Amino acid sequence: MEITIEAWRQATGETAGAFATYRVTGVTPEMSLLEVLDLLNEQLVAAGEPAIAFDSDCREGICGACGVTVDGRPHGPVPNTPSCMQHVNQLPDPTRLRLEPLRANAFPVVCDLAVDRAALDRVIEAGGYVDVKTGQATDADAMLIPHEVAENALDFAGCIGCGACVAACPNGAAHLFAGAKLLHLDRLSYGRQERGLRARAITGQLDHDFGPCSTFGECAQVCPADIDLAAVAAVNREAVRAAFRRKPD
Repeated sequence: MEITIEAWRQATGETAGAFATYRVTGVTPEMSLLEVLDLLNEQLVAAGEPAIAFDSDCREGICGACGVTVDGRPHGPVPNTPSCMQHVNQLPDPTRLRLEPLRANAFPVVCDLAVDRAALDRVIEAGGYVDVKTGQATDADAMLIPHEVAENALDFAGCIGCGACVAACPNGAAHLFAGAKLLHLDRLSYGRQERGLRARAITGQLDHDFGPCSTFGECAQVCPADIDLAAVAAVNREAVRAAFRRKPD
C-alpha cells in the first residue's frame, strides 16, 4: 500500500516552514500514524534526506508525548484517541494524509512536527500540586474518602497533558487541562486546604499563556482521556470562589 503524505517541514522555530510531499511505500492497514512516520523516516534516511522530527514515547496512549495534526484535526480523525493509537484502516482516505504540528500560540514549533508544550508545565508548576506533612506514614484508613469521590477524582486525574485540547480550541485555551487539575486535586481531602491558592495560581498562569475558552467544546472531542466539560466550567467557578473567600486558602 502507498500513501502520499504532505508533512510540515520547519528546521527550527526561527525559520519559515512549508509542506513537503512524500510517497511512502510498504504501508499496511494495521499501522499506526506514528509507524507510518517511522517508515517514511527510514526511507528518507536511506535516500540521504533529513528525517521528520515528531514527538512520541510510550505509543500506548498513556504518556501524552505524541501529538500531530492530521488533516486539520489534532491527533487524527478518530475522536478521543491519541496520535499513536490512530491507525491507517481508520482513516477516511488512507491514501493521502496532511500532517502538521499541534497549532497553538502557546506551542511554538521546535522542528517539523515537534512543538514546545512547556506552557502546560508552567500551569502545573503554578498550582498543580499539594502540600503534605512529612514524617511517619499514617494509616491507610486514617483519611476516609468515599468511593464515588475517589473515582471522580481519578477520572479528572486521567488527563495525560497531550495538549490536543489547546490545539483544537480556536482561541488556544487550556481550560480542559487546567480544570482537570483543579478538580482532581480539590476532590481529595489533602488537596482541599490550598484550594483557593491553587485556583488563583493556575488561572493566573492560564491568562498569561493561553487564550479564553471558546465555549464550543472542541477540546472534549479530541481529548484521549475523555475529560468531561465539567473541567472547563470548574476554571471560572474556582476562580470566582477564590476571589470571594475572606481567608486565603
